Amino acid sequence: MKRNIAILGSTGSIGKQTLEIIKKNKKQFNVFLLSTNENIVEILKQVKVFRPKYIIITNKKKFEYLKKKKKKIKIFNNYDCFKKIFPKKIDYVMSSISGFEGLQPTIDIIKYTKLIAIANKESIICGWDFIRNKLNKNKTRFVPVDSEHFSIWSLISDKSENIEKIFITASGGPFLNEKRKNLKFIKPSAALKHPKWKMGKKISIDSATMVNKVFEIIEAKKIFNLSVNKINILSHPESYVHAIVQFKNGLTKILTHDTDMKIPIFNSLYKYSDNKSYPTKINIKKLNNLNLKYVKKSQFPILKIIKHFPFKKDVLLDTVLVSANDELVDLFLKNKISFLDISKKLESVLKLKEFKKLRYKKPNNLTQIINLNKYVRLKTRALCVVSNDDA
Repeated sequence: MKRNIAILGSTGSIGKQTLEIIKKNKKQFNVFLLSTNENIVEILKQVKVFRPKYIIITNKKKFEYLKKKKKKIKIFNNYDCFKKIFPKKIDYVMSSISGFEGLQPTIDIIKYTKLIAIANKESIICGWDFIRNKLNKNKTRFVPVDSEHFSIWSLISDKSENIEKIFITASGGPFLNEKRKNLKFIKPSAALKHPKWKMGKKISIDSATMVNKVFEIIEAKKIFNLSVNKINILSHPESYVHAIVQFKNGLTKILTHDTDMKIPIFNSLYKYSDNKSYPTKINIKKLNNLNLKYVKKSQFPILKIIKHFPFKKDVLLDTVLVSANDELVDLFLKNKISFLDISKKLESVLKLKEFKKLRYKKPNNLTQIINLNKYVRLKTRALCVVSNDDA
């Protein structure tokens, strides 16, 4: 019997890789729903191959254009349609919409699926308590797709209380061995050249500053219910080890896999069903040269901001962090601020009096998080303009 699949954000990197896996095993899957914001060229290619029952186009102009051109396709303009299109639970959802736009649909679709794989960082960092409550209420299984959290999840077998320490690895991006003083005039083109992973612009810059590891620590403490002092970062330029878990019984487990996001995606698809194999080989050369080291915070000072986030539960300061960083990365990519300004100004935003008090305040609802995101981005942009004018 075919398994019904939905992919939110099917035209992005994770969505496309998910479909590549499904394409090789089309007899096992029925693609029920695909969605995009505005990439109608790509989604029409996907419709031709996978013939989904429904598609969602959130960009109004693109939606109206496609609605006129493709009258035989059942198209919706937003994610309020879930109740109409899901008469019962489907088998699997990949939630891979990028940014805050993915928060509401990720939470809303949980009740309509038996298993959800989440690749959207904002959902976990800013809305984990809402997600967890929905998962428990609807008895929906959850798999994290980020390579580090997928690796931890694969190693612990739901026994987080037995964990002594967790080590998350960091490639270090393109500037791992550069002196910080040499990064003052770095251009976006240089920061985007990741030595191992092929990623989008935003995550490539996050990797270069290493703020992505701050995000991953926050995600890990929430998903696995851990305190921050149990989570460590190790630099690992080879990007072969993705997580190390040290248990209280003296055992230590290490998970390795190639720099291929299809591996965690594949395992999220097949974890609770078929014993399908993913062809790969052990890289003995890499195992003999793991090159693991503690990261120097003097080189990546952005890691120091984790001290602002001691809590396992959601607080509104989580949203401030993600929103301010989003805006700063966008400004850097537009050559409005320098590379070093990203970490400096992020620290400055988090120290603002109006945001410091949010360190202890839990979000009441998703609307509050979404509105705060918009405000923080405006505030961050204004601070950068004032700062540059003063300079």
